[in-house]
Amino acid sequence: MNLSLQFGPVLAHLDRLIQGIEQTLVLAFVSIFFGIVIGILGAVGRVFGPRWLSASIAVYVEAIRNTPLLIQLYFVFFTLPLIGVKFSSHAAAIVALSIHLGAYATEILRAGVESVPRGQIEAARSLGLGQYRIIRHVVLAPAVRAVYPALSAQFILQLMGTSIVGAIAAEELTAIANNLVMQTFRSFEVYIVIAVIYFVLVQGFSLMLAGIGRLIFRWKT
Repeated sequence: MNLSLQFGPVLAHLDRLIQGIEQTLVLAFVSIFFGIVIGILGAVGRVFGPRWLSASIAVYVEAIRNTPLLIQLYFVFFTLPLIGVKFSSHAAAIVALSIHLGAYATEILRAGVESVPRGQIEAARSLGLGQYRIIRHVVLAPAVRAVYPALSAQFILQLMGTSIVGAIAAEELTAIANNLVMQTFRSFEVYIVIAVIYFVLVQGFSLMLAGIGRLIFRWKT
């Protein structure tokens, strides 16, 4: 069997590949932003909230972590419209990805929050600091620093997780790749190019996150 690689027909659609990269990055960054907001609120609610709130957050976390992301995506896009909540494919992808990341971020940040010594919190209270300032400065700051590597790994998984949103016709890199396969019939070449692009994106994202960590937390190399 002779295999002749021809990347010309694939690279002829470079503009569409660049568009796919842009959409992938938008989905990743927007969902990471909302996911980390959900994670912070969820972690604080689980540790410092009343019992009913902590239990509700625990149910949310377990429900999300024990079901596939694809099913969550289908639920947001196909099921919620049955009760009048309708999203475009792009918006549904962001909602599903944000909720998915939020559950994992909640557990990661909760571990960080619980690692903060209780004596440190009591000392802050004895100094007259309010609950908001204690959570923000005494709890969250060291908690985020402690779990930043785990959060970074989850963010990278989130970037790669955007590859499934083509299942609801959201245009991102993998969805565009699948369309190119049908147009060019060069599946081997298309997926080689896509794999290289994802590799570069993940490596660049990893370096960016490491740089942010060193900048914010002043880590010593």
